Amino acid sequence: MEKSLKVLLVEDNLIEIMKMKRTISLLKLKHTIHEAKNGEEALHFLEDRSNIPDIILLDLNMPKINGIEFLRIIKSNDELKHIPTIILTTSSNQKDLLECYRTGMSGYILKPLKYEDYVKKIEVVLSYWSVNELIQA
Repeated sequence: MEKSLKVLLVEDNLIEIMKMKRTISLLKLKHTIHEAKNGEEALHFLEDRSNIPDIILLDLNMPKINGIEFLRIIKSNDELKHIPTIILTTSSNQKDLLECYRTGMSGYILKPLKYEDYVKKIEVVLSYWSVNELIQA
């Protein structure tokens, strides 16, 4: 049975945030989505340990603290490094992909151009993590 997830979406693009919310609604999923517009805001959100999400969906290209810097910070923190972090980006740059794997990300998903393809990818990602055994903080 799939469980409801607490998801932290770290994304600076308002259209992408709306697209994620629309997708969750369309799929009739009961997941809770928390938003942070950049890595700095996400780190501030995570300071309150009651906010610890089940998974993090992370964009790479953001102001202040970008996705790779954010990933390095949380993966070096003993209280946060267990959180599965999935990169959700438009960057197909192999250097970014390799760096994210080296840093400890849990997955790398390219945002497709077509909304229907986006919905399918998000459905698969959230379905997988909702049946996966996760560490409860």
